[in-house]
Amino acid sequence: MKSFKEYRLSDEIVKALTSMNFTAPTEVQSKVIPLVLENKDLVVKSQTGSGKTASYGIPICEKVDWNENKPQALVLTPTRELAVQVKEDIINIGRFKRIKATAVYGKQPFAKQQAELKQKSHIVVGTPGRVLDHIERGTIALDKLTYLVIDEADEMLNMGFIDQVEAIIQALPRNRVTLLFSATLPESIKNMTHKYMNKPSDIEIKATGLTTNTIHHTVIEVNEQEKFKLLQDITVVENPDSCIIFCRTKDRVDQLVDELTDLDYDCDKIHGGMVQEDRLAVMNDYRRGEFRYLIATDVAARGIDIDSITHVINYDLPLEKEGYVHRTGRTGRAGKTGQAITFVTPFEDRFLADIEAYIGFEIEKRKAPSDDEVAGKQAAFEMKMNAQPVLKKDKADTLNKGIMKLYFNGGKKKKLRAVDFVGTIAKISGVSADDIGIITIEDHVSYVEILNGKGPQVLRVMKDTTIKGKQLKVNEAKRK
Repeated sequence: MKSFKEYRLSDEIVKALTSMNFTAPTEVQSKVIPLVLENKDLVVKSQTGSGKTASYGIPICEKVDWNENKPQALVLTPTRELAVQVKEDIINIGRFKRIKATAVYGKQPFAKQQAELKQKSHIVVGTPGRVLDHIERGTIALDKLTYLVIDEADEMLNMGFIDQVEAIIQALPRNRVTLLFSATLPESIKNMTHKYMNKPSDIEIKATGLTTNTIHHTVIEVNEQEKFKLLQDITVVENPDSCIIFCRTKDRVDQLVDELTDLDYDCDKIHGGMVQEDRLAVMNDYRRGEFRYLIATDVAARGIDIDSITHVINYDLPLEKEGYVHRTGRTGRAGKTGQAITFVTPFEDRFLADIEAYIGFEIEKRKAPSDDEVAGKQAAFEMKMNAQPVLKKDKADTLNKGIMKLYFNGGKKKKLRAVDFVGTIAKISGVSADDIGIITIEDHVSYVEILNGKGPQVLRVMKDTTIKGKQLKVNEAKRK
């Protein structure tokens, strides 16, 4: 397929994809979308960065019934960052169909998620532990669930979540569509597909990144005590626009951030010891280009979908060979080229050999930069260091243009429902149901998105219009 329009998608979905500059489907999208639209079970072997979130997000958003208040799809992800990102992607794809997606994950108050799940939620995205917790406590309705997506299944296995995933599957309705995505297919994942899926079609997208020219892999041998000097020299010579530096432990991340900050590097950090809000805030700042160097543990090797990361530096060699694939897969995305540079100490030859056997090629050896080379690049490096960051546009910016979020001081306690808002607002002259976006109804307040630049008009009219006979206060909402 050359265009998303050829899939016979609704105008609302096509409009959102166009706003997000989704022009032609990627390989995984062109193979997956038609089969999900036909409600087929699928096992998809595909690397990260191939566009797989949209490959299931687009057809599921197309098939979801807006009028149904209970969740119709459940997406399981191995990390909290990935859960939040998938939720945002789904909201963007389903923006003009008013699709409501909810993310549930650990280290966030259970009661807050419970309240959100009580509202209309078409699609729930979450990590296995927290999803299972909601199922066991009866806070997530399962009876209308038609789609289950298991994303990054091999990583769930590596992180020890597979028993929780099985427990979740056993609690779901049997009559459903199951979609499993994995970069690799170990035996236990294959067993799961036979046990819980209905004659799944197998789709394999040949790995890009590791075996093509989009990522240039090199390795430099260095003594442990000389790593920091090498890092300085490499960053001067390479002068990256956007770089992730991976370390093995959070203590190492903390130490490296302090040392680089002392040298005026524009950097921040992310690791499992940080609270969730801080992790998400750092990721959003990095995505926007507020700083150039992100120092991270493997928690950031999954769930980072940023097209413009130019360099990945493995300051410490990953202990898991799969970790190398996930770390280096952060660069060379969306058809761009990237550099993956790995530091190896003399005692780590065996780990490097394991990685090379796993990826199927020998990584090119590279010498540390000479003092003359570093001196020659110093001026250009300092110029970039002192330049103001150029902030990137979020892919949803165009989508959010012309959207105003309205706050109403009434909700469930006043017996208000989404249809009451739609019915009232759609009666305004020049406004139709197509101009109404996502509606969120809480106990005492409601939020309604007005699309297509019609927010100011709706705000003006609603100040003097009742909903279900009730006059509510209405203001432009402060964006959460």
